Amino acid sequence: MKIVLLGYGKMGQLIERFAMKRGHEVVLIVDERNRDSISSEDLEDADIAIDFSTPHAALENISLCFESNLPLVVGTTGWYDHLDEVKATCLEAEQSLLYGSNFSIGVNIFFHINKLLAKAINPYKQYDVQVEEIHHIHKLDAPSGTAITIAEGILENNEDKSAWVNSVEGSGEEVIPKANELLIESLRIEEVPGTHTVLYSSEVDQIEFKHTAHSREGFALGAVIAAEWLFGKKGFYQVTEMFDFNN
Repeated sequence: MKIVLLGYGKMGQLIERFAMKRGHEVVLIVDERNRDSISSEDLEDADIAIDFSTPHAALENISLCFESNLPLVVGTTGWYDHLDEVKATCLEAEQSLLYGSNFSIGVNIFFHINKLLAKAINPYKQYDVQVEEIHHIHKLDAPSGTAITIAEGILENNEDKSAWVNSVEGSGEEVIPKANELLIESLRIEEVPGTHTVLYSSEVDQIEFKHTAHSREGFALGAVIAAEWLFGKKGFYQVTEMFDFNN
């Protein structure tokens, strides 16, 4: 495939490396240095685009790719308030977009088991649940998109929780969740790539379910695999649709 990279930070550079390893070609890199000069004509020779930019830039990049009839994988988070309108535009214009908060194979297995665990524990009201996420100090948004996806998986399968709330350690603002609220606790520590933990606690024991990323490489490889999966398809997809855990 001929790939356009939208965003060329640490993730973009890793994606380029894995794409080349898997026999693909990066034909264009778009970032803050050249974004204003890029038009749909510049994307004509590409097969697919992968976006790891910023929330505002991602929305502009989605529009650009739709104009260019270019399939797009979006790993950027923070734009999901516009999800419904982007989906409607994508389907109406018969375009192709796949999005997700995390493309790591291991994390997507985690997402799946997280839902099964929440469903299994739901009848046992003695357990209270919370989510903890740890990332490097350069990550400005909190909670992480991955933590939100985990929380949403729990909320779908827990009758007692109806919303999540976020507490950022060191922010000086203490967040005390209500009984119906799921707490996501965010910590920012040095160069941690990403650790996510679901904790179920009762008076007699605690169940911990954890995923620890050793590097960003799993995310980058997953994004390239997502592009391979989307290539040749039309429609609006979540990354979880790449995986079939029932077979």
